[in-house]
Amino acid sequence: MREPAFWHGPASLKSHLLQPLATLYGAVAAWRMQRKGLDAGIPVFCVGNYHMGGAGKTPTVLALAKLLRELGEAPVVLSRGYGGQLRGPVKVDPSSHSAADVGDEPLMLAERLPVVVARDRADGVALVKSQGASVLVMDDGFQNPGVAKDASIIVIDSHRGLGNGKVFPAGPLRAPLAPQIARTDALVVVGEGTAAKMVATEIAVRGKPVLTARLRPDDASLNSLQGQRVLAFAGIGDPTRFFNTLRKSGIDIIRERAFPDHHVFSKADIDGLLSEAGGDGLTLVTTEKDLARLKLRGELPVWAQAVVQFAVTLEFEDGAAFRKFVAEALLRVRGKKFRG
Repeated sequence: MREPAFWHGPASLKSHLLQPLATLYGAVAAWRMQRKGLDAGIPVFCVGNYHMGGAGKTPTVLALAKLLRELGEAPVVLSRGYGGQLRGPVKVDPSSHSAADVGDEPLMLAERLPVVVARDRADGVALVKSQGASVLVMDDGFQNPGVAKDASIIVIDSHRGLGNGKVFPAGPLRAPLAPQIARTDALVVVGEGTAAKMVATEIAVRGKPVLTARLRPDDASLNSLQGQRVLAFAGIGDPTRFFNTLRKSGIDIIRERAFPDHHVFSKADIDGLLSEAGGDGLTLVTTEKDLARLKLRGELPVWAQAVVQFAVTLEFEDGAAFRKFVAEALLRVRGKKFRG
């Protein structure tokens, strides 16, 4: 899906005409968020966002899982598997599954930690626990009532913010903002922009932590592109953020190509990009998530092996504050479950 331009611009006629549908959609979404979900029996951390499209959830999931492991926990990720055909519940195996099976984000995450995909998230809880999970990490699903959340971490891009601030289809919000803010336990603001300032203030007023973070390029990715002139392409929620990250990292982008979010790249797509890049002596570079979509049974096909991935890691400005939030949440949840 490619987001409509009017979602991220000033008030428009299209947005106004879609407002009745948005009101109905928002009312249903807000009602669903109030429903009581399944108690997983173990702490549940949900990493989500208020709106459709990219904000940095996947790097945040990886950062959370890394911290949980440092704290002695055994995290297992639960995902709906958006873009995959398997309903699950199924444990993702990068050596046998493809993005067409389980979705690109679960496939990428499964290269680093256990991941379970279940179209109905509640159905996936038992399989998550069978993997020895001490903590369940939900990748997305903040607005979904299937599983009760013990701590909800919302990610927002500091440059994109919430677009026009309207509910789908008039805007990018998945539900009215007020009930979403009320259920937020921590906000992660990615980048150095100011578009998230209003939301950050609302969260801080409620006494919840606002954590700032940035996407740091992995050293291997930087080294592989040192001195190269590149053609960058991406089929993610916010390709511009990827292109900007490359430029800020000193990568010489000569051309850039944006595709719809979760775009399924064909051999013809890659052949065309390679031909375009080769004509000017450019290196073809994309995101780790896009590269996962190209893999078959854990390997890149021959026709895509010239594509270079640019991997990033989420780095918190105040890592101690993030650690404190997670550790205190674990203590609070386990104390509550013990007393219960």
